[in-house]
Amino acid sequence: MSEQQWDAALRAAREAADAAAEVIRHYWKRGVDVEIKSDATPVTVADREAEQAIRAVLAPALPGASIYGEEFGLDGDRDGLLWLVDPLDGTKSFVRRTPFFSTQIALMHRGELVLGVSSAPVYGETMWACAGAGAWFQGERAQVARTLAMDQASLSIGNVKSLTGDARWSALGALIRDSNRIRGYGDFCHYHLLARGGLDLVIESDVNILDIAALAVIVREAGGAFTDLDGKAVNLDTRSVLAGTPAIHAQALQRLSRSA
Repeated sequence: MSEQQWDAALRAAREAADAAAEVIRHYWKRGVDVEIKSDATPVTVADREAEQAIRAVLAPALPGASIYGEEFGLDGDRDGLLWLVDPLDGTKSFVRRTPFFSTQIALMHRGELVLGVSSAPVYGETMWACAGAGAWFQGERAQVARTLAMDQASLSIGNVKSLTGDARWSALGALIRDSNRIRGYGDFCHYHLLARGGLDLVIESDVNILDIAALAVIVREAGGAFTDLDGKAVNLDTRSVLAGTPAIHAQALQRLSRSA
């Protein structure tokens, strides 16, 4: 794709996120009924209508690209250009009236994540990034912190239920003891903070690619490292995250690997 096509794709992703935000804010004000999907996770009309709004923008913007969405599945194939869409990541927060939910839109090109938009309309924050063009927040380029030592690092823990039964659980405990600060911001929030220099490490063991694809691009383009807990690059089958400043990520990966 040409530079103009990448620019057009980013504009479309941001426009799609804005369209989803209109839907989400509407239902945030009036409230929604909640259904439980087959995987025991909640879904609402806001999730479905937000994804429809996103698809309506993305489909004509990049002809030939497939779309894989949380609510309506895969339209097309997984090769080539593939939009990855979670219209309302954090539905549990949405239905419990807490603002830690977002719209996640990413573009994958031949297996590589190249573009990401993360929009949290009620929280009031949007970040975006494109391969080679940096990560951006409120018109300014975002950059991870330069933290080098674990005893100066701020950590945030997200979904780690499966990690509690993993041999690496004790290694995580040691990381927490050796760090400067531990928090659990979760969802989009701790990745935004990482990309903006407010955190140094994020750990999650229970995610899917739609949750974190856009965030992976944003953290990477802000100068951070973003892998799974085994140090592998993010792909469509990724289920865990180890993201951080380059130095802290490397130290955490080494510790976790020794315990695996």
